[in-house]
Amino acid sequence: MDKNDIKNLAAAIVLSLLTLLVIEWIFPKDPIYENTTSYEQKTYVSQEVSQQASGNNLLPVEQINDSPIVAIKSETLEGVIRLKGARFDQLILRQFKESLKEGSPDVSLLTPSYYVAFGMTSLNNGIDAPNNQTLWKADKKELTPNSPVTLSWSNQQGIEFKRIISLDNKYMFTIQDEITNNTVNSVTFTADGVIVQINPNETQVVTVHEGFVGVLNDTLKEIKLKDLKEDGEERFSTQGGWIGLTEKYWLSALIFNQNIRDVSNVFSYQKVQGNDVYSAYFVSPSFVVPGGQKVSNTAYFFAGPKELNLLENYQKELGIKKFELAIDFGWFYFLTKPFLIILGFLNHFVGNMGVAILIFATLLRLLLLPIAAKSYESMAKMRKLQPKLKDIQERYQNDKMRLNQEMMMLYRKEKVNPASGCLPVFIQIPIFFSLYKVLSVSIEMRQAPFFGWIQDLSVPDPTSVFTLFGLIPWDVPTFLNIGIWPILMGITMFLQQKMGPQITDKNQAMILKWMPVVFTFMLGQFASGLVIYWTWINILSIIQQRYIMNKYGVK
Repeated sequence: MDKNDIKNLAAAIVLSLLTLLVIEWIFPKDPIYENTTSYEQKTYVSQEVSQQASGNNLLPVEQINDSPIVAIKSETLEGVIRLKGARFDQLILRQFKESLKEGSPDVSLLTPSYYVAFGMTSLNNGIDAPNNQTLWKADKKELTPNSPVTLSWSNQQGIEFKRIISLDNKYMFTIQDEITNNTVNSVTFTADGVIVQINPNETQVVTVHEGFVGVLNDTLKEIKLKDLKEDGEERFSTQGGWIGLTEKYWLSALIFNQNIRDVSNVFSYQKVQGNDVYSAYFVSPSFVVPGGQKVSNTAYFFAGPKELNLLENYQKELGIKKFELAIDFGWFYFLTKPFLIILGFLNHFVGNMGVAILIFATLLRLLLLPIAAKSYESMAKMRKLQPKLKDIQERYQNDKMRLNQEMMMLYRKEKVNPASGCLPVFIQIPIFFSLYKVLSVSIEMRQAPFFGWIQDLSVPDPTSVFTLFGLIPWDVPTFLNIGIWPILMGITMFLQQKMGPQITDKNQAMILKWMPVVFTFMLGQFASGLVIYWTWINILSIIQQRYIMNKYGVK
């Protein structure tokens, strides 16, 4: 490996990891949307949505906490449906905690300022449809997976509305609207659903998409909240698909009838009386209810974690197009998704995600064994050539052209390819980024323990050498929180480096000498699962490299 190869390789690695580190330093690790609207305050939704959607949301309305409710209770969810406006505005995920601290509350997904509603709009003058002020009647006080709830309301023109809401044993609500026309004249309606979020915390992680998301016309659409402020809205017409709002690990999604063409979908931002109002809503094409007949329409509402198996099952069972893409797999989808599936399988088999990562790293190393072996053979031969290379460099240090010619002649004579040692590193880069993505976005990694002090593989090692690993109670800057695993990674990187060909150029040798230290600080801010993976890969590489060096008689 000549000087330029080493310099370019070092620059590529440092720049790649530095990019990730800068992102992690600048942006918070796990932002939580803050509910800035209290129960006593007013909520608002955009005038435009109220005109084009149901009117269920969006004219300024008083909070309706005094409204009667239907309780939602299952093993996975707990919340309420308010009968005034028939809206979901409280929903708790019972199987997930906000943190690992004792007494931590369950994750709250929907709040009074982050809510969901479905409705209808009449296209006939003088015909009323349910709106945000409508007080529905419920046949039960509690919605459970075994007990659907039917809401009913009738207007003064002889038309009856029923909404049958059911819940499965996971996170999917089915919303079936029935309109019975007891008159002799036909009436025309549209059906809609809307997710509204008011005054969210818009500080978001760049490496993980948060904000508007959906699959429309078979294409994934991702729009950050801040990006919609300038344009105000994005509109799409589609058959099939879904829309929603996503956070790092959680998703609220509306799934409309997959067989209806020309469903209008809108991602919207409005400034309403000082409030930032974001909404994702769909409006169906108009449909006619003939006199004396009944027409029904079905939609779905998902509120829960972005678990791959869960989303894939709904995708298959309900025919939802590309529902799995709610998980932000990133550019390396072809690697990220398989990695997540393999890690999930291994975790199910061994019962520990950290151990699953070690097994995954070992299997990956075995898969790349032929390439790595060839690389280490080349490195061993290069190390054996060090005395001859040093002699050439000393003899022709003032003649660069002759120096390169002599070195190339030596490589050809000894049948050594100096660049082949770089190949495993370049192969590792997309693998590293893909695993980084898996650890960053996968709910399966959230709060997944390893052993000892590592109780969450998705966050950095909580220990710090600068506090003597917790013995000294003082706060240090985030970038100085270097835990035990990053230190182990740095040591293994240093040992691996010492086994490679020695660099005669003093400047380049100095750069490489400090790389383990730089990487220790950089990876100290990364997910501990990723650092454990990197450390284990280094150990396996050292074993393999030592074996090959002994094989070729290299000390």
